[in-house]
Amino acid sequence: MTRAPSKPTPGNYRWVICALLFAATTINYIDRQILALLKPILDDQLHWTNEQFGDIQAAFQGAYAVSLLFFGWFIDRFGAKIGYAVSIAAWSLAALSHALVGSIGGFFNARVALGLGEGGNFPAAIKATALWFPKRERALATSIFNSGANVGAIAAPAIVPWVALTWGWQAAFIAAGAAGFLWLALWIPFFSLPRKSTHLSADELAHIESDTDEVHSDTGVAKASWGSLLKHRQTWSFIAGKFLTDPVWWFFLSWLPDFFKKTRGLDIKNSAILLVAIYAIVTVLSIGGGWLTGALTKRGWSVTRARKTGMFLYACCVIPILAVTTVGDWPAVLLIGLAGAAHQAWSANLYTTVSDMFPKYAVASVVGLGSVAGALSGILFQKAVGRMLDHFTAIGNVTSGYMMLFAICAFAYLVAFAVNHLLAPKYVPFSLEKE
Repeated sequence: MTRAPSKPTPGNYRWVICALLFAATTINYIDRQILALLKPILDDQLHWTNEQFGDIQAAFQGAYAVSLLFFGWFIDRFGAKIGYAVSIAAWSLAALSHALVGSIGGFFNARVALGLGEGGNFPAAIKATALWFPKRERALATSIFNSGANVGAIAAPAIVPWVALTWGWQAAFIAAGAAGFLWLALWIPFFSLPRKSTHLSADELAHIESDTDEVHSDTGVAKASWGSLLKHRQTWSFIAGKFLTDPVWWFFLSWLPDFFKKTRGLDIKNSAILLVAIYAIVTVLSIGGGWLTGALTKRGWSVTRARKTGMFLYACCVIPILAVTTVGDWPAVLLIGLAGAAHQAWSANLYTTVSDMFPKYAVASVVGLGSVAGALSGILFQKAVGRMLDHFTAIGNVTSGYMMLFAICAFAYLVAFAVNHLLAPKYVPFSLEKE
């Protein structure tokens, strides 16, 4: 009996690209989290208030918003390879600059510089994913590289306090800046457009370009103005999703060390293991969130049905965080970990909806616009958090302040899901005029 020939298996070089995106995102999140982790140490040196710290974090996010808008355009115009390289070189220099300052004003300026550099990470990573993966794999690929945010959040509390206490807090910023330049040495030789890559087999290229409803090109660049993009409700569906949910993640990154210190009396040494555990949970569960919608698609579900089912499920998984201020340390870790994983799974699928609907040449610009909205809402939320916590600290009840903040986080995703659904009932491609 003659065995039927097996279907050719595509190669795996696209996952090497995903690994590079993962590494860059990990470095990106280590850089942005260092200051929050050093806050308990710098409190004694700088004597800043919660409001001043919140203002510094808000300044970073303001600069980050400007950077997102610029890099979204820059990456669609000049390509992901150049855009990513410029971004990581800029933010690595800014990370190094933190080691040279020692005042509130100095940290303010250093955070602004960091924000101006970091805005290229996600527009470039999402565009690279759209170029290198078919639709059915994009949510998983996005979840994997986006989990770099979680791994960075794990590595930072595990490494930064030890480095700071051993060699001084400046050493943490120096190491983070150096890591960015090491990544750049890998990115330049290994990344190119799929059709120009010498590492791809014909089968893998065919697999990457297997979506018949997409146009594939040799350049990966074109023009789509912000004005033309903002005319479409699909753009606003992504903007609304980012605006309503990004502040939750910024809140976790910036304030969890302070939450454990102020409400549970745990300094950075004693809370580090809790933070590591939270982001370990987030990492594992969030990748599963990206896998789920891809698996549903492979079972015959439409892209719209699979994405929306997953996103609604993830929105519901944040609600239990309502109880976080009423339980012990480790139950709190589990609740925050679940909420963080739900956020990252939600975020990965929200990012993927852009390449589901928009042509590849507009992906980075749309991601930039939506991420600007998320950064701006994050600024407002950071300032509100600082002022709220100063108020509740003054009346001797900071736990109630955190309880109110976690309640806001709990329902943000259901509201975002409803608005996103109204603006984009279906995630299907549509034509967009090139300039």
